[in-house]
Amino acid sequence: MNLNRARQLARALDARELRWMHDCLTIYNGMVVTLAAAFMSITQLKVIQTYNARAFLEQLAAIPLPPLTGFLLTVTSFLILAGLGWLYREGNVPPTMRYICLSLEIVACVVIMRSLNLAYDGVVLLVVADLLHRYSGRHQLILLTVAMLGLYAIVDYNIVSLEYHIAPFNAYAAYYAAGPRAWILTLHNAFVSLNLILFVFYLTLLIRQNHQEKQRIASLNAQLEEANTRLRAYAIEAEAMAETRERNRLAREIHDTLGHALTGIAAGLDATSFLVDIAPDKAKEQLSKIKETALRGLKDVRRSVRKLRPDDLEQLPLHQAIEHMIDDFSASTGMKIDFEILQWPERLRPDQEEVLYRIVQEGMTNARRHGHAHHLTITIGTRRGIIYLLLADDGQGADIRRLQKGFGLRHMQERLALLHGKLRYWSDRGFTLEAIMPENEEASKFL
Repeated sequence: MNLNRARQLARALDARELRWMHDCLTIYNGMVVTLAAAFMSITQLKVIQTYNARAFLEQLAAIPLPPLTGFLLTVTSFLILAGLGWLYREGNVPPTMRYICLSLEIVACVVIMRSLNLAYDGVVLLVVADLLHRYSGRHQLILLTVAMLGLYAIVDYNIVSLEYHIAPFNAYAAYYAAGPRAWILTLHNAFVSLNLILFVFYLTLLIRQNHQEKQRIASLNAQLEEANTRLRAYAIEAEAMAETRERNRLAREIHDTLGHALTGIAAGLDATSFLVDIAPDKAKEQLSKIKETALRGLKDVRRSVRKLRPDDLEQLPLHQAIEHMIDDFSASTGMKIDFEILQWPERLRPDQEEVLYRIVQEGMTNARRHGHAHHLTITIGTRRGIIYLLLADDGQGADIRRLQKGFGLRHMQERLALLHGKLRYWSDRGFTLEAIMPENEEASKFL
C-alpha cells in the first residue's frame, strides 16, 4: 500500500513538474514576444518622430504594420495561442476539437511571427511542446510530422522571403548607434538561446515522464499477470474444496438417512423373527412398517443426492416432522421414545431446522445401534436466544476417554459448526448428547 502511494505521489510530482515547465515556457515566450513587439513599435515611433521614416523605409522591402496595430496584433495573437494551447493540453474536449484547437494554434503562431517580421521564432517551440504533450498513436505522429514541416517552412527566412516581403529585425536594430545595437542583438540572441534551453528541459521532463509511465504500465501488467495466476490457482483450489464439501455433504446425508433407515429395519427384523411363529399377524404388521421405513429412507437418499431436505421437512413443520420420525422409528424398533418441548424456538431458518432434524435422527440411530437402548428422551428448548437439544438414553453408554468419533458424531459436529453451534456428550447411566446453537448472530456471543 505504501509503495503504491509513493508511486502515485511520484507520478503526481512528475506531472506537476511538466505542467510547471510548460507554464514557464509559455510565460517566457509571452514576455519575449511582448518585448519584441514593443521594441519594434517603439523603434517605428522613434523613426516617425525623428522624421527618418523615408530613410528607414528605403532599407525595407515592404511597409511594416502601424506601430500600435502591430503591437496589439502580436499580443492578442499570443494570448489566443496560449488559450488554445491550454485547451489542447488540459481541456476535456473530444479528439476532433483538439485537432481544431491545434490547427488554430498553428495559425496564431504564424500570425505572431508575421506581425514580428520573423524577428522571434521561439513560439514555434511552444506549439511543438503542445504537440508532444498529447502525442499518442499513428494519427498523432502524422499530424506532428506535417505540422513540424509546415512550421519549419514558415520559419525559414529564405523560403518565406520568396513569397512575402518582410522587414528584418536587423533593420530595426540598425536605427540605433553601434553600442546599443550590439546590446540589442546580443539580447535577441540570448532570448532565442534561453528559449531553446527551456524547451530542451521540457523535452527531458516529458521523455522521463513517458519512460516512467511505460515502466508503470509494464509493472501493472506484471502485477495483473501475477494476480491472474493467483486467481487461476485459487479457482482450482476453490473447485477442489467445493468438491470436497459436496462429497462430505453427500456422505453426511447418506449416512444419516440410510443409516437411520437400516438401523430401524434391522431392529424391526429382529423383532419380526420372534413374532413370525407366535403371532403371524403381528409379524405381518411389523413387516409392513419395516417396508414403509425402507421406502422413506430410499426417498430421503434420493432427495439428499438432489440437495433437497428430508421428505417430512418438505411437507410438515419441524416439530411434526420430528414426531412423525419418532413414531416410525419407535414402531419399527420397539424402542420407547419421549419427546419433550420446554420452549419451542421461533423463526427457525431452513438450515437450522434441517440440522435439528438430522441430530435427532442420528441420535436415535446411535442409541439403538450402539447403545442398545430401550428408552430415549428427547428434549428441546431455548434460553436467551440459544437452542438446546438433549438426547438421553438408558443404553450401555461408552467410555468417553476412549470413544472414537464415527461418521455420526463427526457429521453432527460439522453441521453445528456451520451454524456456530457446539456438540457435547457424556456417559452416565446411558449416553447423553447435547447440541446447542444460536438462533441468530446476536445470540452467538453467548456461546
